[in-house]
Amino acid sequence: MENYILETCVDCVESALAAQEGGASRVELCSDLVIGGVSPSLPLFRQIRKYTDLKVRVLLRPRYGDYCFSAYECDELNEEIEMFREAGADGVVVGILNPDGTLDTEQLARFKQTAGTMEIALHRAFDVCLDPMKAMEQVIELGYDTILTSGQEPTAWEGRDMLKKLHEESRGRIEILAAGGIGRNVIEKLVPYTGISSYHMSGKIEADSAMTFRMPGASFGLPERDEYKLLRTDSRNVKEAVEYLGRIFQ
Repeated sequence: MENYILETCVDCVESALAAQEGGASRVELCSDLVIGGVSPSLPLFRQIRKYTDLKVRVLLRPRYGDYCFSAYECDELNEEIEMFREAGADGVVVGILNPDGTLDTEQLARFKQTAGTMEIALHRAFDVCLDPMKAMEQVIELGYDTILTSGQEPTAWEGRDMLKKLHEESRGRIEILAAGGIGRNVIEKLVPYTGISSYHMSGKIEADSAMTFRMPGASFGLPERDEYKLLRTDSRNVKEAVEYLGRIFQ
């Protein structure tokens, strides 16, 4: 049994295969990682199940942007939890805030009930909540398994003091999964500083599209991005992190 977790965030089969090759403990499956990730399709989940043996947690997020969701979006999320539970997902990753920055514990309790025996994690809505220590106690009380967090900073290294505090105050009652700019070099600094043994990374690199014909000027998505560059997980990045964690937490 591993004494650490290296979770890889993926949004396609190719990245999931790379995560498996690199030795990831599990994947967080989403779509559109370039905008921070939104809910994936059921066919994509089935493809990951078909081509890998990885443990799969599914990120559920109805749209890009903040985490204050409408009643319609909450119902959508709840149906997605049920759908992926029935499809055999190992877990789901959710999050929702009230307008004042507090956790919407009513909806989070609803999501936990719908998830049933699946694992359930609070995603980085945590990083923009009003009171992180109170929020941690609330999700522990709700029975959540994991908090995905960069310590309320853009990267985990910048949020290292908060991560350390969360790890110490959680006392093993919930998994603190460090995220944000994670790679082997950062993990090597965070482990001794925070004591955290669970890490979340995409391990991504830019890969060239297979397109040989390229129409200049046309843009259909994010205008600041080259649409012929694809983000893909690199198995070498995952492997480097896994090798370090395996040695430290053997």
